[in-house]
Amino acid sequence: MNYWLLKTEPDCYSYANLVTDKKTTWDGVANAAALINIRKMAKGDLAMIYHTGNEKAVIGIAEVTRAAYADPNEDDPKLAVVDLKPKRQLKHPVTLAQIKLDKAFEGFDLIRISRLSAMAVPEKMWERILKLADE
Repeated sequence: MNYWLLKTEPDCYSYANLVTDKKTTWDGVANAAALINIRKMAKGDLAMIYHTGNEKAVIGIAEVTRAAYADPNEDDPKLAVVDLKPKRQLKHPVTLAQIKLDKAFEGFDLIRISRLSAMAVPEKMWERILKLADE
């Protein structure tokens, strides 16, 4: 199993929307590097949902229910999507400020490549975010 972080503007589609919808197709990713990550996602992988904008925080966890496939709403075969379902909301959101202050996240793409909307999360960093969410 692999771990991911997916960014979303909460005014556009929030973790609460995913909970209400019970499933979604994660689309709208056009950045080449982010698409490489989307294409690597497999059924059963877990993804942290990160709210951008004013929140800048990891909010919840989703599960990939269908591996990457071509976006059926686009004519460009390079564009890929995955299907997700909600797993759980974090007890406490983990903010970007918290992550930046924690040496455990040194080299994390969330800090290094701040505009990347889909990225891998190393297992140790995944576990650290979960620990921060429970504190």
